[in-house]
Amino acid sequence: MIQLDGMTPELRNSLWNVLDRLVWSAKGFMWDYPREADIQPFSRILWSEFLKLPVDQRPTEAKSILRSMREYFFSAEWFEAYDFIEFCLWITKFETYKELPSQFNSVLERELSGYRVVGLQIVPVTDDNEITAIEQAIAKSPYQGTRMHLSQAMHHLSSKPDPDYRNSIKESISAVESACREITKNPKATLGDALKFLKRSWHLHPALQTGFSALYGYASDEDGIRHAMSEEPSIGLAEAKYFLVSCASFVNYLAEKQSTAT
Repeated sequence: MIQLDGMTPELRNSLWNVLDRLVWSAKGFMWDYPREADIQPFSRILWSEFLKLPVDQRPTEAKSILRSMREYFFSAEWFEAYDFIEFCLWITKFETYKELPSQFNSVLERELSGYRVVGLQIVPVTDDNEITAIEQAIAKSPYQGTRMHLSQAMHHLSSKPDPDYRNSIKESISAVESACREITKNPKATLGDALKFLKRSWHLHPALQTGFSALYGYASDEDGIRHAMSEEPSIGLAEAKYFLVSCASFVNYLAEKQSTAT
């Protein structure tokens, strides 16, 4: 069974073991005499920004700090354990720990988790091609606004245990809209206007124009995603993931077309 709303002991143990092997056991993390070991600034940030506890009341000895983190991780709810992993990814986003995302993903795949690490977040996307499309759009897109919208779409999708599918879709569509506005150099253009411009200037295939116009229409309809305030029971993970992956792929397509057109 794919694990979407829970975490087996085997999965939790394996995630902790990745941290133990790549972070806790790394040279200079627990002890680095006479310099301050990495666990000290790591724990200060963890206590302050994640646990939201008084930093001056945290243990000061390395073994005691690690024991406290272990007790939290193994007693936390499944979504809190994933949040802990995400925060560790954010704190350790430097060269020494560059293998963390791939090692976490190996464990998540092996233990049939419904989540994967994409960037510095854990999202309910499991297909390698989909992950690559999203990562490329966020990391390599030349459109700053687009990167921000896609990051927010991922944030809404990865909010555990209650993902915000509606706002994830809104941000995904806004990402494409932002890219089109930058390409057309018209900050007020709608996605429909931008697609017409791209069809004329880049000979955009009519099927692509029609497809994204239809998606935009679905998301922008007065009873649809962007304007309706009432909950739509039909909107769920499948729709939000589809929009995120499709919009990320289209952003990559636009970036590639622009690079060859200039």
